[in-house]
Amino acid sequence: MPSLGELIAPRRLGRDFRWLLASSWTSNLGDGIALSAAPLLIASLTSSPILVASGAMMQFLPWLLFGLLAGSVADHHDRRRLVMIANALRAVVVTALVVFLVTGHVTVWIVLAAAFLYGTAEVFADSAGSTLLPMLVRPVDLGVGNARLQAGFLVGNQLAGPPLGAFLFAVGTFIPFLVQILCVSLAVILISRIARTPVPEQEERLDGAKPHPIREGLRWLRHNAPVRTLVIIILVFNVTWAAPWGVLVLYATEHLQMGVVGYGALTTASALGGLVATGCFGFLERHVSFATLMRVCLSLEVLMHLGFALTTSPIVAFVIMFGFGAYAFVWGTISTTVRQRLVPLHLQGRIASVNMVGVFGGLVIGQLLGGLIAQAWGLTAPWWFAFAGSAVTLALVWRSISHIAAAKPVISDDETEAGSEPGEGGMPSRD
Repeated sequence: MPSLGELIAPRRLGRDFRWLLASSWTSNLGDGIALSAAPLLIASLTSSPILVASGAMMQFLPWLLFGLLAGSVADHHDRRRLVMIANALRAVVVTALVVFLVTGHVTVWIVLAAAFLYGTAEVFADSAGSTLLPMLVRPVDLGVGNARLQAGFLVGNQLAGPPLGAFLFAVGTFIPFLVQILCVSLAVILISRIARTPVPEQEERLDGAKPHPIREGLRWLRHNAPVRTLVIIILVFNVTWAAPWGVLVLYATEHLQMGVVGYGALTTASALGGLVATGCFGFLERHVSFATLMRVCLSLEVLMHLGFALTTSPIVAFVIMFGFGAYAFVWGTISTTVRQRLVPLHLQGRIASVNMVGVFGGLVIGQLLGGLIAQAWGLTAPWWFAFAGSAVTLALVWRSISHIAAAKPVISDDETEAGSEPGEGGMPSRD
């Protein structure tokens, strides 16, 4: 019977993958603690809804401002070192915030500034970090690797971190941020154990000139139909998803009459569904095609919106949210795996950053639309908007999904060498 360590991080993925996994899980726990502690801190300093909402916007704004730049930087430098530097800067920012808290000089503007700086460093850390897995494991193992990384996000960022952050905040306003510093610092140490990652070789034009790095990534995306369609699907579905999600707290407390505790439990149900999917992903990957899984996940998304639009039962809402967490985990793992398999190594950072800009851009647009729609037509109206928008989008891309899942990457000799036999270190040493 395989050990717990073998189940979590199979030996065939290599030692470097285990260091990456440990670093990711540790960092996600720190982010999960801040996910609840930061809003509580802002709310303790101001009663302004605009300022409280601005704290959440600090998660999105850095991606929209610096996402494409961060992807380009990740493709032209040592990605492991970039993650270490960016995470170290995150720890410095939180340390400065703790100093203001301990000395009693903190203001809401200082907290918002810290959130923006932290989010900016996080953009560079995530852009570089998202490119490491394809450098460490074989393409056939990307699904399992992404599933394990997603599991750490669910446990640390969604389940364990937020309640721990709220508890620590009740003990002392600066304590959750001290723990966050420890988590992020430990993540730096863990990822430093990965073997040195080579800087990807960049392609040159026929005339010998080097293309503009961001335009080069956008040009590649424009001419690669499978990845381009996948990015568009993610963008549109994030708009439709964010529209009702932005008013979910009002929908849960006023429409479903669940109260604040019920709303918290509703979001927890989503994370629990994702954990269940974690255990099932290996079986699904072996027995069901990616195209079928992608269609099923997007179809369930359409039905989830319809279910929330129609129901008035908290129990039904819990069941829907549990299912949402399960299929959202499967979709996120598959879409990331497909993208990583199709994108050349030297473009991984830029294409991942375009995808993330689309994700957060979709969230901003969707939440704005959701608020306007709910204000005009009621709390269930955003769900009807999401149902109609996602249904039309799914109908338009239904046939394209087969081409996305079946597309084959164009792999250079260098990339074949880098991803063939990972060995004990997870990646051959190549200077």
